[in-house]
Amino acid sequence: MAFMPPQGPQGPQQAPTSPPPASIPPQPLASTFAVDPGAIRGCLFRNTYIWPTFGPGFWFFPTFVGRTSVAGFRWTGSRWVYSGFDLRRIESFTCF
Repeated sequence: MAFMPPQGPQGPQQAPTSPPPASIPPQPLASTFAVDPGAIRGCLFRNTYIWPTFGPGFWFFPTFVGRTSVAGFRWTGSRWVYSGFDLRRIESFTCF
C-alpha cells in the first residue's frame, strides 16, 4: 500500500521539503494559560519553534489549528513526521 499524506481541511497536507533553520530562536515570555488558537493560527505553514510545558523544544510546521489542538509536521532531527499536540501542553512558541 502506498503512503497517503494526512488529510486536512484543505486536502492533503505536505511536509516541508527542507529542514528547519539550524539555530534555535530565543524563547518568548511564557503564558500561564493554554496557547490561544488564534495566536498560533498565524504560524500556519511556517517554521515554528515550540517550547512544550515538559520536555525539550522542537521545530514544528503547523498545517491545522483547532479549538484545543494543533497538527502538522514535527522535525525529528533528520525528517518531518506528522503529529498533533494539545494547545495546553505548549508553554510558548515563535514562528518565521
